[in-house]
Amino acid sequence: MTIKLPIPPPLTAVLITALPLVLAACVTQAPPPQVALPPPAVAPLAQTPITHVSPQDEAAPLLAYHQSLRRMAQGELLKELSGLSLQQATPKLSLQIGMILMLTRGSGDLARAQAQFDSVATSGEPAAQSLKPLAQLLSSHCAEARRLSEHNEKLSTQLKENQRKTEQLNDMLEGLKAIERNLPVRPPPQSSAQGGR
Repeated sequence: MTIKLPIPPPLTAVLITALPLVLAACVTQAPPPQVALPPPAVAPLAQTPITHVSPQDEAAPLLAYHQSLRRMAQGELLKELSGLSLQQATPKLSLQIGMILMLTRGSGDLARAQAQFDSVATSGEPAAQSLKPLAQLLSSHCAEARRLSEHNEKLSTQLKENQRKTEQLNDMLEGLKAIERNLPVRPPPQSSAQGGR
């Protein structure tokens, strides 16, 4: 048998009012505080120098122009050079003229081409700034080509000199052979047995 104790009405009202608050407090506890984690360690990037990139690459059209020049005959190159010589001088035009002079290979053309490239490489004009690396490359190529050309000329001169000396020696040898053929023939020496008879 269970005994029921009566609950006074004011206490019932308090329990009914407090019960939802107690339940709500249990359910809606404050979340644990967020701990800020340090960002993951990232390896530093290699330091690369920042170079100025022009909005338009001016070297690419010049390299394409150089390729088109290499397919031209000497007459076409000279005609192209004549046409460019009539235009107003610019760093780009200087490079184009130098490229043609590299291919014509007339007397002194490599030196003239290198002078064109050097003028752009040392120019203070704003239009020359983006073309300086290409101008320096072409100038060094011209200097190497001139060095090889001079070395080739020196070897060619030495070869001609050696051929001349070889011809002189051959002439002397032929002369000695002719003298030898014209010498009187000596009679064979008689043996001592024949001399005693």
